[in-house]
Amino acid sequence: MPAEPVLSTEVVFFHLYDVGRSIDLRKAAELIPALDNFDIVKRRDTPASLSLPRALTLSLGDNEVAERGEFESFSAHAKIYAEGAIVLLVRVKLRAAFGDLASVRGSIIVSGDRHLSLDSWAEEAFRKSYSAIRPAVEEPLPDEACERESYTAWCLLECPVDPATFVTDHREAAAAFLVGEERGDELHPSQILETLGHPISYRRDDLAIYDLDRCLIIDPRGDYEDILLIIEHANWQLLELRVLDKLLDRWLDEAEDEVQVRGAAKRRRRPRGGRGKSAPWKRARLQSLRFDALFILENLENSSKIIGDYYLGQVYDQLCEVFNTDGWKGAVERRLDILENVYDMVKTDGNENTLITLEIWFIIVCVVIPLVQIWIMLKPTH
Repeated sequence: MPAEPVLSTEVVFFHLYDVGRSIDLRKAAELIPALDNFDIVKRRDTPASLSLPRALTLSLGDNEVAERGEFESFSAHAKIYAEGAIVLLVRVKLRAAFGDLASVRGSIIVSGDRHLSLDSWAEEAFRKSYSAIRPAVEEPLPDEACERESYTAWCLLECPVDPATFVTDHREAAAAFLVGEERGDELHPSQILETLGHPISYRRDDLAIYDLDRCLIIDPRGDYEDILLIIEHANWQLLELRVLDKLLDRWLDEAEDEVQVRGAAKRRRRPRGGRGKSAPWKRARLQSLRFDALFILENLENSSKIIGDYYLGQVYDQLCEVFNTDGWKGAVERRLDILENVYDMVKTDGNENTLITLEIWFIIVCVVIPLVQIWIMLKPTH
């Protein structure tokens, strides 16, 4: 195997957080010095019609430096989405041997008089950003309750041979850090082939390989900003689907409890008097939950009109396949169907109770009251 060359590399760390139901971007812009200037950079054969969700962008930590001076540059910014998400991007440039790139995450940076790992710095930066915009968040979550997603892009800015040959020559090291294994662990050839077997290229001198938590991009031109944006969006979509799936699980648990309680009350043939909310309120709540979930899913679908055979569409489709996005969507849609069935069941049960109540009042009005009137008329007077 050829010796590992020392290469100029940029590593991009994505940290995604779901912080609440939604974020008022106008209000957030009044709270922090953020800019609404992050449109997609349309390169290659990207159609002009492509659009992604807009975000406020807040610059962070450009003056941070590595403790041992291994970084040539360090930058970070936070992106705030109206859908209730904050995305933190940390970017570092350095020169390192290809096989040593996986150790970059453990690097220490200086923040004031403190020394922090990249992950710790990112977590602290998120907490500060979230705290600043919290008044603009609808139904904000506690920091520790925010759902998280992370991804890392390793971008080689140099390649001594053509990218395909380079990956073949260094396949063990490439496969190891793409799947998150320590250097020196011997992966089975079948695992190496599965990890590296789906490269995608646009030009002769570029190549990208995508995995679940990491990707390798080789592009001496440094022309990958649009790819990074698609990576961010695919991860954001995965995060929102996971959050929605979890919400639906909780709502279905609540609905199941409601159905069981109502079934027990029905078997006892007496009303639930005094337990929880009224039946009409429960039905309205179930319907509201269904609509909320449907709107979230529809927004996710509409947020990424990345359809077609053009290059970014291929990148997006491959990421969705790796993330099993269709599986997550299917799970959400099944839960929505179940929630709709529960709503219909509760609604039918409520209609039956209404009919029974009307029948009782009909009997009272048409039978009992006339009988009482007749009895009063026939009652002897003294």
